[in-house]
Amino acid sequence: LGFSQFPWLPPHRHLLWDKSNVFKDKRFGEYDTKISPEEKMMKRFAMERQQNYGKKSIYNLNEDEELTHYGQSLADIEKLNDIVDSDSDDTEEKGILSAELTAAHFGGGGGLLRRKAPMGQQDEEEEKPKSRKELIEELITKSKQEKRERQMQRENAMELTEKLDSEWKDIQALLAHKTPKSERTGKEETPKPDEYDKMVRELGFEMKAQPSDRMKTEEEFAKEEQERLQKLEADRLRRMHGIDEQEKKKPKHMSADDLADGFILDKDDRCLLSYKDGKMNVGNEERVEENQEEDGENGGNEREEESEPGSEDAEEATAEEIDAIDSHSDLESDTGSDEEASENEEEKKKHKRNKKKLQEEVEQNAKIEAARSELPYTFAAPESYEKLKSLLSGRTMEQQLVVLERIQKCNHPSLEVGNKAKLEKLFGFLLEYIGELATVEPPEVKTIDKLVLPLYHLCQMFPDAASNSVKLVFQDAAHDMEEMIEVKGRAAFPVLDMLIYLKITKILFPASDYWHPVVTPALVYMSQLLTKCPIATLQDVVKGLFVCCLFLDYVSLSQRFAPELINFLLGILHIATPKKGVLGYTLVHPFRPLGKNSEQLLVQDKEDMETWQKQNLPLHIMTRLTESSKMEMNHIKLSCIALCFDLIKRCAALYGLLPSFHEIMQPIRGVLTEHLPVSRYPKHLQELHQNVMKELENKEKHYYPLVCEKKKPVPLKLYTPKIVKVLEFGRKQGANKEEQERQRLIHKHKREFKGAVREIRKDNQFLARMQLSETMDRDADRKRRVKQLFNSLATQEGEWKAMKRKKFKR
Repeated sequence: LGFSQFPWLPPHRHLLWDKSNVFKDKRFGEYDTKISPEEKMMKRFAMERQQNYGKKSIYNLNEDEELTHYGQSLADIEKLNDIVDSDSDDTEEKGILSAELTAAHFGGGGGLLRRKAPMGQQDEEEEKPKSRKELIEELITKSKQEKRERQMQRENAMELTEKLDSEWKDIQALLAHKTPKSERTGKEETPKPDEYDKMVRELGFEMKAQPSDRMKTEEEFAKEEQERLQKLEADRLRRMHGIDEQEKKKPKHMSADDLADGFILDKDDRCLLSYKDGKMNVGNEERVEENQEEDGENGGNEREEESEPGSEDAEEATAEEIDAIDSHSDLESDTGSDEEASENEEEKKKHKRNKKKLQEEVEQNAKIEAARSELPYTFAAPESYEKLKSLLSGRTMEQQLVVLERIQKCNHPSLEVGNKAKLEKLFGFLLEYIGELATVEPPEVKTIDKLVLPLYHLCQMFPDAASNSVKLVFQDAAHDMEEMIEVKGRAAFPVLDMLIYLKITKILFPASDYWHPVVTPALVYMSQLLTKCPIATLQDVVKGLFVCCLFLDYVSLSQRFAPELINFLLGILHIATPKKGVLGYTLVHPFRPLGKNSEQLLVQDKEDMETWQKQNLPLHIMTRLTESSKMEMNHIKLSCIALCFDLIKRCAALYGLLPSFHEIMQPIRGVLTEHLPVSRYPKHLQELHQNVMKELENKEKHYYPLVCEKKKPVPLKLYTPKIVKVLEFGRKQGANKEEQERQRLIHKHKREFKGAVREIRKDNQFLARMQLSETMDRDADRKRRVKQLFNSLATQEGEWKAMKRKKFKR
């Protein structure tokens, strides 16, 4: 191979091709055939261990590590080479010891710990070693000398400091341009401190702000609340099982031989030693009773189990105890001996113990029952509506609120991953539970009012899930209304639960937004209720007025105009008027001018009017109105009319700034003034009517209508008319008539000439097009005939060739 095949190699590398490297294998016994592979491995391992013997590697984990402190070895520190000199006052030399002191005290006469001297002196010292006494005396003299030198340096420094202070006072007097005190004859007034100096001194005495504790996050608060509830629940469970009192009775004495390993004997079988009348007595009965009192957690349950089958024995025992109590006095009077007296004392003690034990059991049972009746402190989030209903049903209103609060605290989203989905489901379950409370007879309105608060908290935590749940409710309600209209042709007002959902929606979500995913569908649904649900009964009137109140609450901030609301109030006033003649206003569905329900709120009984008093319409009348008497019905009608007056007054205050306010309220004003029988109503209702009329009439008009003027405006008189000559197109000023006529003819000639040229050009173009079309027709005819000719020739040629082939075959 030549070097031309490797052009990338540098020139000086070409010289290396003549060299040859030698690789020597220095492994032990590699080429020795007399040694087996196992022996080679053993000898290599032995040689490797021999080479590494005595070497310390930082990567060898088997070697002992040398521990250090501030760069010094702990092994050297433990030798106590440094001794603190207590006589030394110098801060720089504190804690530093000389090697002589260490060697003298710990070196055994300056042996191994003796300080090394220079090379020249080291030979002499080796020749003449000093004794221990000489070394100590030399050390004492050196330490005294060093102390004396330090004291002298300190005194010199103090003298220099005093001298410097005295000189500074003299210089300070010169710098301040003041005479010294010795030269001053009279007393001079000291300068008053400046405002800045006062402020600086005050700042020095001000209290400094102390650092406060760090504010905890929401997750930390939730964790602490969960731990607190879990602790309370564990305490309640202990009290419910009677464990708490049993633990208090256990002895807390620890022996000196106790190993503190947590090992506790189940029962103490040791016999208690006692003396009676100078004799040793072992009280077995007391020991048994004490052991029973010292039993652990299962003591209360065992007592209950034993008391059930042996209740008769317990009654006999209590009877015997009572007899014993009654016969104490007789025994004491009859027996006078010491033995009988001692037996009576024992019986008394035994009776007291039994009585105390019974009292403790009663108290313990009372505490257990109280713990069982107490609400649990921890609750798991319900997975279905039935579980939530089982948790809340049968409890008071306050207990239901506590249960919901503890469910939220024990299942906070920051405590576990799946808690968020559980609480989102809880919102839907709680909404369904509120709807069920509204359908109960009578409806539990107070409980619903209190349950809105936890519902609001859940809505603030999970707004998306809450909005989806409420929107689903409105979608189902609207779908049901559409189905009812398709089937029956008309729709009915919903029941109380749907009306309460509308009220809760206003509380949970903002109604002032221009568009909201929940409030806007609710407004649409309410407008459909006011326009598609006819008034068939008095209950429908009450429900419709309730929806009107909700409508005004929704639009109170946004001041959005609702024509359905005005139309419904006009219809309510219409059904409160007697037989109608000429209305003067137009009614819109669902109201009709005449018909079966056109006088639904008409009241003609004077006695019922006199006994009527204004009151708020309760919600329960929507379900129990059919059971009312005629007088109650008339009172409800008058209350509906009063409520209608209040709503009209609120509408006037809300829409008073609209430019078309008077035109909007004109039908209502006409009914109030002309058709409504106000003179028959009670005084309070007449006062409401007057207030409404004042509110409608006191509103100012915010525009003036456009009116056409009856007469033409008279123009101003002009003195001398100014005549202006209007020149025609193409006419030149300053020329006579002949010149103007000549120019006109020239202009006309040019125009006619251009028109003639234009016509000739058009004719030529037309002729050219006609000639071109004729030529193309001729060419097309010629091509067609040529093609036919070629086709005939081709057929003839084909026939001739076919005849020729036949002849050839023959």
